[in-house]
Amino acid sequence: MLTRIWPGAMTDVRDMKVRIVGKDESDDAPRSTEYRSADEQTLVEASLAGHRDAFDAIVERHRRNVYRLCYRFVGNHEDASDLAQDVFVRAYRGLTGFKREASLATWLYRISVNVCLNRVSSRTPPIEPLDVREHLDSRAERPDAAVIRAERSAEVRAAIARLPRKQRATLILRVYHELPHEQIAGILGSSVGAVKANFFHALANLKKLLQ
Repeated sequence: MLTRIWPGAMTDVRDMKVRIVGKDESDDAPRSTEYRSADEQTLVEASLAGHRDAFDAIVERHRRNVYRLCYRFVGNHEDASDLAQDVFVRAYRGLTGFKREASLATWLYRISVNVCLNRVSSRTPPIEPLDVREHLDSRAERPDAAVIRAERSAEVRAAIARLPRKQRATLILRVYHELPHEQIAGILGSSVGAVKANFFHALANLKKLLQ
């Protein structure tokens, strides 16, 4: 179960806490409506001016995608929540460096990938235990087939974790977040051609690992 936390006082970034919601949690925390429909430029400028609700709105708008990306790197909810927390702390600290050459989403993805790659070691991370009952649906398939599917899912996650750093990041962004090659290139600071090559090699290596 994840701890529910919400952005704290913006006067000291050390006190900042970001509420990250996992896949099984409801989203019923109180939130400000002042900046809910504001554009990116307004949110960034208001955040830099010290308006807490503006950065809260940035977090609210992007926290799910940031959390999902972190989860794909570490494979468990607790570590993903910690990583996502770190991403938004770094984003707040570095907001003055946001050049608006890319979208805010691309910039946050870039921070997320860097945080994850720096935190996660090259060895296979621990895979959270699978609750087989969660995957069983007697109306749709036989129990043994559901068990095999669940085990295969864990095997795929473990294999992805063994890919080289940029291949892993490219595969996750392309397959699980369905981002275009151009946006991935902006996130990783590489060319579109390099992204396509990394994706091709990632798929090939993943196939070998799964065999």
